[in-house]
Amino acid sequence: MGVWKKVVCGLAVASPVMAQAQVDLTKLDRDMAGPRSQVMVLGTVHLRGMPAAFKAASLDGVLDRLAGYKPDIITVEDEPGEDCDLAARHPAKYGPDWCPKTDAAKAATGLDVPAALAEVDKTLKAWPAQPSPSQRRRLAAAFLAANEPASALVQWLSLPAAERRAGDSLDAALVAMLEKLEKRKSEDSLIAAPLAARLGLQRVYSVDNHTGDRIDLPDMKSFIKQLEAAWSSSSAEMNVRRKQEEALSQTNDMLPLYRFINTPESMRIHAEANVVGPMRAKSTEGYPQIWVGGWEIRNLRMVANIRETFRERPGARVLSIVGAAHKPWFDQWLSQLQGVEIVDAAEVLK
Repeated sequence: MGVWKKVVCGLAVASPVMAQAQVDLTKLDRDMAGPRSQVMVLGTVHLRGMPAAFKAASLDGVLDRLAGYKPDIITVEDEPGEDCDLAARHPAKYGPDWCPKTDAAKAATGLDVPAALAEVDKTLKAWPAQPSPSQRRRLAAAFLAANEPASALVQWLSLPAAERRAGDSLDAALVAMLEKLEKRKSEDSLIAAPLAARLGLQRVYSVDNHTGDRIDLPDMKSFIKQLEAAWSSSSAEMNVRRKQEEALSQTNDMLPLYRFINTPESMRIHAEANVVGPMRAKSTEGYPQIWVGGWEIRNLRMVANIRETFRERPGARVLSIVGAAHKPWFDQWLSQLQGVEIVDAAEVLK
Protein backbone atom coordinates (compact mmCIF):
# COMPACT_ATOMS: atom_id res chain seq x y z
CA MET A 1 0.00 0.00 0.00
CA GLY A 2 1.44 3.41 -0.99
CA VAL A 3 2.05 6.19 1.49
CA TRP A 4 -0.83 8.34 0.13
CA LYS A 5 -3.27 5.42 0.35
CA LYS A 6 -2.21 4.77 3.96
CA VAL A 7 -2.86 8.42 4.83
CA VAL A 8 -6.28 8.40 3.16
CA CYS A 9 -7.30 5.18 4.90
CA GLY A 10 -6.11 6.55 8.23
CA LEU A 11 -8.22 9.68 7.78
CA ALA A 12 -11.24 7.63 6.81
CA VAL A 13 -11.02 5.68 10.04
CA ALA A 14 -10.28 8.66 12.28
CA SER A 15 -12.79 11.17 10.94
CA PRO A 16 -15.99 9.78 12.54
CA VAL A 17 -14.55 10.16 16.04
CA MET A 18 -12.78 13.49 15.58
CA ALA A 19 -14.58 16.31 17.37
CA GLN A 20 -15.14 19.43 15.32
CA ALA A 21 -13.48 22.48 16.80
CA GLN A 22 -16.06 25.10 17.82
CA VAL A 23 -15.81 28.83 18.21
CA ASP A 24 -16.61 29.95 21.75
CA LEU A 25 -19.22 32.57 20.99
CA THR A 26 -19.55 33.55 24.65
CA LYS A 27 -16.13 35.27 24.57
CA LEU A 28 -16.57 37.39 21.45
CA ASP A 29 -17.87 40.29 23.54
CA ARG A 30 -14.99 40.28 26.05
CA ASP A 31 -13.77 43.71 24.93
CA MET A 32 -17.17 45.24 24.25
CA ALA A 33 -17.75 48.95 24.67
CA GLY A 34 -20.48 50.10 27.01
CA PRO A 35 -22.42 48.26 29.72
CA ARG A 36 -23.74 44.73 29.38
CA SER A 37 -27.46 44.07 29.47
CA GLN A 38 -28.58 42.44 32.69
CA VAL A 39 -31.20 39.71 32.24
CA MET A 40 -32.95 37.96 35.11
CA VAL A 41 -35.26 35.02 34.47
CA LEU A 42 -37.83 34.55 37.23
CA GLY A 43 -39.17 31.02 37.24
CA THR A 44 -42.76 31.04 38.45
CA VAL A 45 -45.58 28.68 39.26
CA HIS A 46 -48.71 29.32 37.23
CA LEU A 47 -50.87 31.17 39.71
CA ARG A 48 -54.12 29.97 38.14
CA GLY A 49 -53.41 26.68 39.92
CA MET A 50 -53.14 28.25 43.35
CA PRO A 51 -55.57 27.10 46.08
CA ALA A 52 -58.82 28.96 46.64
CA ALA A 53 -57.43 30.62 49.78
CA PHE A 54 -54.62 32.28 47.79
CA LYS A 55 -54.42 36.07 48.22
CA ALA A 56 -52.62 38.53 45.98
CA ALA A 57 -51.06 40.15 49.05
CA SER A 58 -48.99 37.00 49.57
CA LEU A 59 -46.88 38.15 46.59
CA ASP A 60 -45.87 41.43 48.24
CA GLY A 61 -42.46 40.12 49.29
CA VAL A 62 -41.76 38.86 45.76
CA LEU A 63 -42.81 42.20 44.26
CA ASP A 64 -40.59 44.11 46.68
CA ARG A 65 -37.53 42.06 45.70
CA LEU A 66 -38.29 42.45 41.98
CA ALA A 67 -38.82 46.18 42.38
CA GLY A 68 -35.38 46.36 44.01
CA TYR A 69 -33.88 44.84 40.86
CA LYS A 70 -35.34 47.84 38.93
CA PRO A 71 -35.92 46.30 35.51
CA ASP A 72 -36.31 48.57 32.48
CA ILE A 73 -38.13 45.84 30.56
CA ILE A 74 -40.48 43.09 31.76
CA THR A 75 -41.48 40.12 29.61
CA VAL A 76 -44.31 37.65 30.21
CA GLU A 77 -45.30 34.21 28.98
CA ASP A 78 -48.12 35.35 26.72
CA GLU A 79 -48.63 35.22 22.98
CA PRO A 80 -47.79 38.58 21.35
CA GLY A 81 -50.65 40.29 19.54
CA GLU A 82 -48.76 39.94 16.28
CA ASP A 83 -48.60 36.15 16.68
CA CYS A 84 -52.31 36.11 17.54
CA ASP A 85 -53.03 37.95 14.32
CA LEU A 86 -50.85 35.51 12.36
CA ALA A 87 -52.70 32.53 13.84
CA ALA A 88 -56.08 34.10 13.08
CA ARG A 89 -55.07 34.42 9.44
CA HIS A 90 -54.06 30.75 9.24
CA PRO A 91 -56.89 28.86 10.99
CA ALA A 92 -56.23 25.67 9.02
CA LYS A 93 -52.81 25.43 10.65
CA TYR A 94 -53.38 26.89 14.11
CA GLY A 95 -57.08 26.29 14.77
CA PRO A 96 -59.79 28.81 15.61
CA ASP A 97 -59.02 29.45 19.29
CA TRP A 98 -55.33 30.35 19.34
CA CYS A 99 -55.80 33.63 21.24
CA PRO A 100 -58.68 35.50 22.89
CA LYS A 101 -60.96 37.39 20.52
CA THR A 102 -60.60 41.17 20.28
CA ASP A 103 -64.09 41.86 18.93
CA ALA A 104 -65.15 44.00 21.91
CA ALA A 105 -62.00 46.14 21.73
CA LYS A 106 -62.31 46.48 17.97
CA ALA A 107 -65.89 47.68 18.35
CA ALA A 108 -64.85 50.25 20.95
CA THR A 109 -61.73 51.55 19.17
CA GLY A 110 -62.36 50.81 15.50
CA LEU A 111 -58.97 49.07 15.38
CA ASP A 112 -58.16 45.54 14.27
CA VAL A 113 -55.01 43.93 15.66
CA PRO A 114 -52.52 45.28 13.05
CA ALA A 115 -53.96 48.81 13.29
CA ALA A 116 -53.94 48.66 17.08
CA LEU A 117 -50.33 47.50 17.16
CA ALA A 118 -49.40 50.40 14.89
CA GLU A 119 -51.23 52.86 17.14
CA VAL A 120 -49.54 51.51 20.26
CA ASP A 121 -46.13 51.89 18.63
CA LYS A 122 -46.85 55.42 17.41
CA THR A 123 -48.32 56.48 20.76
CA LEU A 124 -45.41 55.20 22.85
CA LYS A 125 -42.85 56.91 20.61
CA ALA A 126 -44.46 60.25 21.46
CA TRP A 127 -45.44 59.38 25.05
CA PRO A 128 -45.10 62.35 27.41
CA ALA A 129 -43.35 62.27 30.76
CA GLN A 130 -46.66 63.05 32.49
CA PRO A 131 -49.45 61.42 30.47
CA SER A 132 -53.01 62.48 31.14
CA PRO A 133 -55.67 60.01 32.34
CA SER A 134 -57.32 60.40 28.93
CA GLN A 135 -54.10 59.31 27.19
CA ARG A 136 -53.75 56.30 29.47
CA ARG A 137 -57.34 55.19 28.89
CA ARG A 138 -56.93 55.46 25.12
CA LEU A 139 -53.66 53.50 25.23
CA ALA A 140 -55.24 50.82 27.43
CA ALA A 141 -58.03 50.42 24.85
CA ALA A 142 -55.47 50.20 22.03
CA PHE A 143 -53.52 47.52 23.91
CA LEU A 144 -56.72 45.49 24.32
CA ALA A 145 -57.44 45.83 20.60
CA ALA A 146 -53.85 44.71 19.91
CA ASN A 147 -54.43 41.55 21.99
CA GLU A 148 -51.94 42.72 24.62
CA PRO A 149 -54.11 42.60 27.77
CA ALA A 150 -51.23 42.61 30.27
CA SER A 151 -49.99 45.92 28.88
CA ALA A 152 -53.53 47.31 28.94
CA LEU A 153 -53.62 46.42 32.63
CA VAL A 154 -50.35 48.32 33.19
CA GLN A 155 -52.06 51.49 31.90
CA TRP A 156 -55.18 50.80 33.96
CA LEU A 157 -53.19 50.34 37.17
CA SER A 158 -51.19 53.48 36.40
CA LEU A 159 -54.37 55.55 36.56
CA PRO A 160 -55.49 57.16 39.83
CA ALA A 161 -58.37 55.12 41.27
CA ALA A 162 -60.89 57.86 40.46
CA GLU A 163 -59.81 57.81 36.79
CA ARG A 164 -60.34 54.07 36.32
CA ARG A 165 -63.57 54.52 34.43
CA ALA A 166 -65.05 54.46 30.96
CA GLY A 167 -64.04 57.08 28.41
CA ASP A 168 -61.54 57.69 25.61
CA SER A 169 -62.39 54.43 23.77
CA LEU A 170 -62.68 52.46 27.00
CA ASP A 171 -66.36 51.56 27.02
CA ALA A 172 -68.20 49.69 29.78
CA ALA A 173 -67.34 46.30 28.27
CA LEU A 174 -63.60 47.05 28.22
CA VAL A 175 -63.68 48.49 31.74
CA ALA A 176 -65.31 45.27 32.94
CA MET A 177 -62.59 43.32 31.12
CA LEU A 178 -59.84 45.29 32.85
CA GLU A 179 -61.46 44.94 36.25
CA LYS A 180 -61.61 41.19 35.70
CA LEU A 181 -57.97 41.11 34.56
CA GLU A 182 -56.94 43.02 37.69
CA LYS A 183 -58.27 40.22 39.90
CA ARG A 184 -57.30 37.25 37.75
CA LYS A 185 -54.95 34.71 39.32
CA SER A 186 -52.07 34.94 36.86
CA GLU A 187 -48.45 36.03 36.86
CA ASP A 188 -49.31 38.78 34.35
CA SER A 189 -52.06 40.32 36.45
CA LEU A 190 -50.55 39.91 39.91
CA ILE A 191 -46.80 40.25 39.29
CA ALA A 192 -45.84 41.72 35.90
CA ALA A 193 -48.47 44.44 35.43
CA PRO A 194 -48.44 45.74 39.05
CA LEU A 195 -44.64 45.75 39.03
CA ALA A 196 -44.50 47.66 35.73
CA ALA A 197 -46.99 50.24 37.00
CA ARG A 198 -45.07 50.59 40.26
CA LEU A 199 -41.82 51.23 38.38
CA GLY A 200 -43.33 53.69 35.94
CA LEU A 201 -43.01 51.40 32.91
CA GLN A 202 -45.65 51.77 30.21
CA ARG A 203 -46.04 48.16 29.15
CA VAL A 204 -44.86 44.58 29.43
CA TYR A 205 -43.74 42.45 26.47
CA SER A 206 -45.44 39.21 25.50
CA VAL A 207 -42.81 36.71 24.32
CA ASP A 208 -44.45 33.28 24.24
CA ASN A 209 -44.54 31.41 20.94
CA HIS A 210 -46.37 28.26 19.91
CA THR A 211 -46.05 28.64 16.14
CA GLY A 212 -43.28 26.03 15.95
CA ASP A 213 -44.44 23.43 18.45
CA ARG A 214 -47.78 22.51 16.91
CA ILE A 215 -47.64 18.75 16.52
CA ASP A 216 -49.15 17.42 13.29
CA LEU A 217 -49.26 13.64 13.60
CA PRO A 218 -51.66 10.94 12.36
CA ASP A 219 -52.19 9.36 15.79
CA MET A 220 -52.38 12.01 18.51
CA LYS A 221 -53.75 9.55 21.10
CA SER A 222 -50.67 7.38 20.73
CA PHE A 223 -48.44 10.44 20.83
CA ILE A 224 -49.93 11.62 24.13
CA LYS A 225 -49.85 8.12 25.62
CA GLN A 226 -46.18 7.62 24.74
CA LEU A 227 -45.21 11.07 25.98
CA GLU A 228 -46.96 10.64 29.32
CA ALA A 229 -45.31 7.24 29.77
CA ALA A 230 -41.92 8.78 29.01
CA TRP A 231 -42.45 11.54 31.54
CA SER A 232 -43.59 9.12 34.24
CA SER A 233 -40.39 7.09 33.81
CA SER A 234 -38.29 9.97 35.15
CA SER A 235 -40.69 11.85 37.39
CA ALA A 236 -39.76 10.60 40.88
CA GLU A 237 -37.73 13.68 41.87
CA MET A 238 -40.26 15.97 40.21
CA ASN A 239 -43.11 14.44 42.21
CA VAL A 240 -41.25 15.09 45.45
CA ARG A 241 -40.53 18.62 44.29
CA ARG A 242 -44.17 19.29 43.45
CA LYS A 243 -45.26 18.22 46.93
CA GLN A 244 -42.74 20.63 48.44
CA GLU A 245 -43.99 23.41 46.16
CA GLU A 246 -47.61 22.66 47.09
CA ALA A 247 -46.76 22.92 50.80
CA LEU A 248 -45.06 26.29 50.28
CA SER A 249 -48.01 27.55 48.21
CA GLN A 250 -50.37 27.10 51.16
CA THR A 251 -48.76 29.93 53.15
CA ASN A 252 -49.55 33.65 53.24
CA ASP A 253 -46.10 34.55 51.90
CA MET A 254 -45.06 33.36 48.44
CA LEU A 255 -41.45 34.57 48.76
CA PRO A 256 -40.16 31.24 50.17
CA LEU A 257 -41.89 29.41 47.31
CA TYR A 258 -40.24 31.62 44.69
CA ARG A 259 -36.87 31.24 46.37
CA PHE A 260 -37.34 27.47 46.32
CA ILE A 261 -38.31 27.14 42.64
CA ASN A 262 -35.49 29.42 41.44
CA THR A 263 -32.61 27.43 42.96
CA PRO A 264 -30.15 25.57 40.70
CA GLU A 265 -31.36 22.24 42.10
CA SER A 266 -34.95 23.03 41.22
CA MET A 267 -33.90 24.00 37.70
CA ARG A 268 -32.02 20.73 37.26
CA ILE A 269 -35.02 18.68 38.36
CA HIS A 270 -37.39 20.60 36.07
CA ALA A 271 -35.08 20.18 33.08
CA GLU A 272 -34.49 16.48 33.61
CA ALA A 273 -38.16 15.74 34.29
CA ASN A 274 -39.14 17.37 31.00
CA VAL A 275 -36.55 15.89 28.67
CA VAL A 276 -34.59 12.91 30.04
CA GLY A 277 -37.50 10.45 29.93
CA PRO A 278 -38.66 11.40 26.41
CA MET A 279 -35.13 11.27 25.00
CA ARG A 280 -34.58 7.78 26.44
CA ALA A 281 -37.98 6.44 25.42
CA LYS A 282 -38.00 3.78 22.71
CA SER A 283 -40.64 4.57 20.13
CA THR A 284 -41.00 3.35 16.57
CA GLU A 285 -42.58 6.66 15.62
CA GLY A 286 -40.16 8.74 17.71
CA TYR A 287 -43.09 10.54 19.34
CA PRO A 288 -41.38 11.53 22.63
CA GLN A 289 -38.38 12.93 20.74
CA ILE A 290 -40.74 14.85 18.44
CA TRP A 291 -42.20 16.55 21.51
CA VAL A 292 -38.71 17.55 22.69
CA GLY A 293 -38.09 19.13 19.28
CA GLY A 294 -41.22 21.23 19.66
CA TRP A 295 -40.25 22.19 23.21
CA GLU A 296 -36.87 23.40 21.99
CA ILE A 297 -38.41 25.38 19.12
CA ARG A 298 -40.78 27.11 21.51
CA ASN A 299 -38.00 28.05 23.93
CA LEU A 300 -35.68 29.22 21.14
CA ARG A 301 -38.35 31.49 19.69
CA MET A 302 -39.22 32.84 23.14
CA VAL A 303 -35.56 33.64 23.81
CA ALA A 304 -35.35 35.41 20.45
CA ASN A 305 -38.46 37.44 21.38
CA ILE A 306 -36.84 38.44 24.66
CA ARG A 307 -33.69 39.50 22.82
CA GLU A 308 -35.77 41.69 20.53
CA THR A 309 -37.17 43.66 23.48
CA PHE A 310 -33.75 45.11 24.31
CA ARG A 311 -32.04 44.98 20.92
CA GLU A 312 -32.19 48.78 20.64
CA ARG A 313 -31.37 49.23 24.34
CA PRO A 314 -27.87 47.90 25.08
CA GLY A 315 -27.26 47.82 28.80
CA ALA A 316 -30.95 47.43 29.69
CA ARG A 317 -32.07 45.60 32.81
CA VAL A 318 -34.54 42.90 31.79
CA LEU A 319 -36.87 40.75 33.88
CA SER A 320 -38.38 37.73 32.15
CA ILE A 321 -41.23 36.06 34.06
CA VAL A 322 -41.88 32.53 32.82
CA GLY A 323 -43.03 29.13 34.00
CA ALA A 324 -40.24 27.48 35.99
CA ALA A 325 -39.90 24.63 33.48
CA HIS A 326 -38.61 27.10 30.87
CA LYS A 327 -36.03 28.79 33.07
CA PRO A 328 -33.11 26.35 32.47
CA TRP A 329 -33.38 26.89 28.71
CA PHE A 330 -33.77 30.65 29.06
CA ASP A 331 -30.75 30.98 31.36
CA GLN A 332 -28.57 28.79 29.14
CA TRP A 333 -29.42 30.38 25.80
CA LEU A 334 -29.69 33.98 26.97
CA SER A 335 -26.24 33.65 28.57
CA GLN A 336 -24.77 32.88 25.13
CA LEU A 337 -25.96 36.17 23.62
CA GLN A 338 -23.49 38.99 23.01
CA GLY A 339 -23.36 41.68 25.64
CA VAL A 340 -25.71 39.83 27.99
CA GLU A 341 -25.10 38.93 31.61
CA ILE A 342 -27.48 36.64 33.51
CA VAL A 343 -28.60 37.85 36.92
CA ASP A 344 -29.15 35.15 39.54
CA ALA A 345 -32.84 35.22 40.48
CA ALA A 346 -32.13 33.35 43.70
CA GLU A 347 -29.80 36.15 44.81
CA VAL A 348 -32.35 38.87 43.98
CA LEU A 349 -35.03 37.03 45.96
CA LYS A 350 -32.91 36.74 49.13
